[in-house]
Amino acid sequence: MGHSVSATKRERQNLKHKRRNRGNLNILRQEMKRVRTELSANPSDANKVLADGFKVLDRAARKNAIPKKRADRKKSRLALALNRAAKAAVSLPPQA
Repeated sequence: MGHSVSATKRERQNLKHKRRNRGNLNILRQEMKRVRTELSANPSDANKVLADGFKVLDRAARKNAIPKKRADRKKSRLALALNRAAKAAVSLPPQA
């Protein structure tokens, strides 16, 4: 416990913020896992799934769960992975 009223209040606020941030990060992790599995399992719906992933990352950055630059980097890597998968699917010969 804090030695003053303001220190006690600061501890309460820190706990509240910690719980909120942890919840936001858990939601982010779950959604990103869902997006990655859907991208690999169902590439035909990729644009909608990619938009969902971008939305989740933007929301996390807006709530300060992750830094804005980290969200941008993750969005870039998701798009790059999607483009690589699409390019690989086009270059594969049709199977008989």
